[in-house]
Amino acid sequence: MPVQAMGDDRRLVGVTALAGALAGLSLAPLGLAPLLWLALVPLWSCGPAAAGLWGAAAVLVSHRWLLWLHPLDWIGVPGPLSLPICLLLWLGCGLAGGLLVATWSALVRRLGPRHFATALVACGLWGLTEVLLATGPLFWIGLGTSSLPADRPLAGLAALGGAGLVAAVQLLISWFCWHSLLASGASRRGWGLGLVAVLLLSHGLGWSQLRADQAERGAPFRVLVLQPALPTREKFKPERQRGLLVQIAAARSQAAALGVPLLLPEGTLVLGQAMPEADAEVLSGGFRLEGEELRSSVLRFLPGQTQASGWVDKSRVVPLGEWVPLARLWRWSGLSAVGGVEPGPPSRLLMRSGADPAVAICYELADGVALRKASAAGAGWLMASANLDPYPALLRDQFTALAQMRAIETGRWLVSAANTGPSLVIDGQGLVRNALPPEQSELGVFELELLSRATSYQIWGEAPLILMILLGGAGCFWYRRPRSGRSH
Repeated sequence: MPVQAMGDDRRLVGVTALAGALAGLSLAPLGLAPLLWLALVPLWSCGPAAAGLWGAAAVLVSHRWLLWLHPLDWIGVPGPLSLPICLLLWLGCGLAGGLLVATWSALVRRLGPRHFATALVACGLWGLTEVLLATGPLFWIGLGTSSLPADRPLAGLAALGGAGLVAAVQLLISWFCWHSLLASGASRRGWGLGLVAVLLLSHGLGWSQLRADQAERGAPFRVLVLQPALPTREKFKPERQRGLLVQIAAARSQAAALGVPLLLPEGTLVLGQAMPEADAEVLSGGFRLEGEELRSSVLRFLPGQTQASGWVDKSRVVPLGEWVPLARLWRWSGLSAVGGVEPGPPSRLLMRSGADPAVAICYELADGVALRKASAAGAGWLMASANLDPYPALLRDQFTALAQMRAIETGRWLVSAANTGPSLVIDGQGLVRNALPPEQSELGVFELELLSRATSYQIWGEAPLILMILLGGAGCFWYRRPRSGRSH
């Protein structure tokens, strides 16, 4: 290979890796969709190896909050092993992301990236893959949420086809950007006009889903949210648990005095812990036994009751963090103070006497499919219960963006009760209506509306992505079919 060509290849690899890092930065808290569109452009030119570096860089930058797991001495990991374990987890996530993007790039190269049919297949597959990964245990955030908080009109497409459709459209925008940069003269003007048309159409469709005059008005509903702000590394100490019960008891009494029907504390009750008695219903995080299996749950305590009478178990548990394969055989509960948790049923619907919520516990908020199904089954609002300590503000901002996306997808108001924040309420159009200050022990009354309208995403799910793939696949087949009159 000529020396100049080798130098050009190295530069392309370097540019692609830098673009991946910019893609990771484009997610919340920035939420700068145009930065992502530019960062995606090199993926249409490079090979699988460079694309793998793009994916690894994007994940390592966007998931850098994983390094805040260190130190792990509070769960029994020796100090010298703590940082290497955290680094391996972080690097493992980057490697997985790189392999996925490299596989995607290999398919694009095979089909030919310059064809519009290829772009449809590639964009649809990327979006659908993000959706499918989010239903499993190893996914947190992807391109679909990068439009928040800065570009809500584009995020409005989630009401039509979910976060996967938002990711696919952003890839399609980058494809038009790529062609516009490659072309010259009249051809460049044509591709530029195509890019403008895609931008106007996507933002117009998204904005049509978020218009205030189109919003449904629902029955008002009030909740009292307790944000205890307990350090995770101390949360399960006996004195901290006693302090938490005092906070919950005071909050439950205040809810009854204010006439607020429901208290939402982010308080992880230990197994068998009784709830302080008061005349207010409580939905609290805690643990329970199902046979011999330990479950992490949101527990429902009726007014005046001290024992839970209903619950939703966490279904999407963290591998090695909560769920450890064959943990009873090799006597390790995992990288968590609550290790050894088993997954519960997939349904996120918590039945109450009216105003049933769809519940997301911790990183289950990344799974839009489960909350869509619960909303379609009758949930009138969404509840997120999370403990994001000891992670930095970066993770809280990503959590807020995911919460906004879930609200837009389902057309439901969402209330988050989080240990150190974000404790907030978001309306069905993805706007944050109220929030408690982070990192502080706070109590706040949030007002929301119970909604029943069905978004297109609730009805059709990922059908737009599947249609995009089918149309693109048909176009690829037509382009590759033998032409009549071809010379022999």
